[in-house]
Amino acid sequence: MRLVNDHQGEYSSLTAAAAVVAKQLGVGKESVRRWVLQSQIDGGQRAGASTAELAEIKALKAENRRLREDVEILRGATTFFAGELDPRNR
Repeated sequence: MRLVNDHQGEYSSLTAAAAVVAKQLGVGKESVRRWVLQSQIDGGQRAGASTAELAEIKALKAENRRLREDVEILRGATTFFAGELDPRNR
């Protein structure tokens, strides 16, 4: 990221600078470009969700998914036990 930031003025765009640095490092140019953009977001230079916020959103989505699964299991258990306790089923 520092390499791109240091040499960005020498190129017409962030994408061009990222492509050159990516080639030097042997990684994908889009990966380098995204790293630089996320670094700028984390540094407050660009609007967007920071790395910490993205991690929190990911954790909350996983927790939400687990809770929804738990609710479905409990609904199924409630239906089963309600049927077992119904005197018409004996």
